[in-house]
Amino acid sequence: MDLLEFLKPMPVVGILRDIPQGAEEACVETAAKCGLKAIEVTMNTAGATSIIKKLKDCAGSYGILVGAGTVRHESDLEKAVNAGAEFIVTPNTRKEIIRLSNTAGIPIIPGALSPTEVQKAYDLGAAAVKIFPVNCVGGPDYIKALRGPFRDIPLMACGGVNPQNAKAYMEAGANLVSFGGSIFNPTLMSSGNWDEIGRRLKELLAACA
Repeated sequence: MDLLEFLKPMPVVGILRDIPQGAEEACVETAAKCGLKAIEVTMNTAGATSIIKKLKDCAGSYGILVGAGTVRHESDLEKAVNAGAEFIVTPNTRKEIIRLSNTAGIPIIPGALSPTEVQKAYDLGAAAVKIFPVNCVGGPDYIKALRGPFRDIPLMACGGVNPQNAKAYMEAGANLVSFGGSIFNPTLMSSGNWDEIGRRLKELLAACA
């Protein structure tokens, strides 16, 4: 699967960290109504593999991809693959994780920060490189600076992305953006306030469309 081509019409990945079990259907329905096409469940979320499976059961008919994030170790990757994750996202760059993901035929977006790490991640076989935590090192200005020498490397901005700054990241040269707590807030998810989550999500996606 060409992940970047699939996400081109809506280049956004939603991060589900600490989503409660049982909220999968409401999450997918909210994402579908708003137009989000990719969701990742972090592997340090309680019951992550079960949640990935349940999300996939709901998401397939909507054309929404379900992936796994915060994949730091080989054991994380094995669990994610067995759960049916359709893409992998990591917070760092590890050669073995990238190799194993590519061998399994699953696109991977590893995390990197410095120019050296960005090049290394791409050379190892990244579908795109996640610049994380981008908000701590200059935000959109950092993406713009990286875009100068790395015009051929797809970049995903991650860390502090919200409805107010998403457009700035896209204009700075990000191919993708990802968001988590600014929209998929654990408190809102636990209380079932999917209307507010949907309102925030629509605002962010409108900025990125």
